[in-house]
Amino acid sequence: MTLGRIVTKLNLIAGEWLAGETEIENRNPSDLSDLVGMFAQASADQLEATLDQARVAQAEWAAYGPERKQAVLMNIGNELMSRAEELGTLLAREEGKPLAEGKGEVYRAGQFFTYYAAECLRQIGENADSVRPGVEIDVRREAVGVVAIISPWNFPTATASWKIAPALCYGNAVVWKPANITPASAVALTEIIERQDIPKGLFSLVMGSGRSIGQRLVESPKVNAISFTGSVPVGKGIASAAIQNLTKVQMEMGSKNALAVMDDADLDLAVTLALGGAFGGTGQKCTASSRLVVHAGVHDAFVEKLVAGAQAMKVGHALEDGVQMGPVVSEQQLSENLTYVDLGKSEGAELACGGQRLEMPHDGFYMSPGVFLNTNNDMRINREEMFAPLTSVIKVGSYDEALSVVNATNFGLTSGIVTQSLARATHFRRNARTGVVTVNLPTAGTDYHVPFGGRGDSSYGPREQGKAAAEFYTTVKTAYISAGTPV
Repeated sequence: MTLGRIVTKLNLIAGEWLAGETEIENRNPSDLSDLVGMFAQASADQLEATLDQARVAQAEWAAYGPERKQAVLMNIGNELMSRAEELGTLLAREEGKPLAEGKGEVYRAGQFFTYYAAECLRQIGENADSVRPGVEIDVRREAVGVVAIISPWNFPTATASWKIAPALCYGNAVVWKPANITPASAVALTEIIERQDIPKGLFSLVMGSGRSIGQRLVESPKVNAISFTGSVPVGKGIASAAIQNLTKVQMEMGSKNALAVMDDADLDLAVTLALGGAFGGTGQKCTASSRLVVHAGVHDAFVEKLVAGAQAMKVGHALEDGVQMGPVVSEQQLSENLTYVDLGKSEGAELACGGQRLEMPHDGFYMSPGVFLNTNNDMRINREEMFAPLTSVIKVGSYDEALSVVNATNFGLTSGIVTQSLARATHFRRNARTGVVTVNLPTAGTDYHVPFGGRGDSSYGPREQGKAAAEFYTTVKTAYISAGTPV
């Protein structure tokens, strides 16, 4: 289907590229005159058709030998890595993160697939003797079935890949609903997967709104498991819908991550970690350092360096050289960010720098990185996830107070400490109530071969990534075997 000279990108429905009932446009947040493309919106009937075909394809895929699956995932991963510049440019263009971050994300997505390609060959079960004589026990993991994947816009290729790769590795079919803000990256990844040696309909792309396609997907009895990354309210709605069918659920949701800076910290390192953690990806990361808990002994010196660093950051078009922070992803997100700026001021916080919409040569959703001072942990800007290039400094008088502030949140995804004390570092990583803890590293940035997830309102269900992914994407079968009496 075409609109003028723009070709509408289609959905992959039951193994066929099909137009939808409507289309949406996708524009570059760095330059609103740049139309990235038009993208089809799937219909309810198309979703039902793809779910039906997915069940057929999954049975066929589960019967593939491990080397055949391994080759498929390895091919996907290698193509992503080899095309990291091309696809990273597309990602940066539609999402707004700087080009270097876009290329890095695509390359990392490829690594997810190559990691799980290797895991295809490492699916080894267990065996045991029964308490009953003459009986042996075989324990192994089997595919859970049809997996619905609902992924966010902030890491449109990486987050989707760390869900899709293990789902396929362990023998499942995938029905993927990506965020409508970043459909171009979704189509690009789907094109790579669809070309592989897989059964027709094993992998499907159903672009559409959360209220229509997303809601119907999570309510479907044809879905065996749902992996979701997004907001807490949406996550709770998914869980409520899924429980009606007893559908398995895995969710990564909100966060309010803290970086604690102690009085013995290397201040230059601490500031570098804070700037990268708070403003990398325009602050649109679930692992962003949105609370900076700083010891009174270094508070003033840290703040001086932090504000200077924030003011010096180059904000601009995602594809321009030297840009450190691109635009916010959308007009709605920018409006919400500016509302939080006003809220922080009304709560008594001091806006030391930034937090303003910027006028740039290109019409886009630009905002300067903002730093709040004189804040406390009871303020809403320190309780709610803003998903913005905004961070708050909270002054504390001791390590014990810092740890208490770090843990005083409903969320529990990541936390970090900057210190030269082994004792403090050890105590912090043992007592910080988050799923991920960092020492002298930013709160943002995790590896693909180890578990990822949080506590409290941040996560629900089994962990993602690494070998831990098997817990969600498989189900355990225990078999008892009696060989009878030997002759």
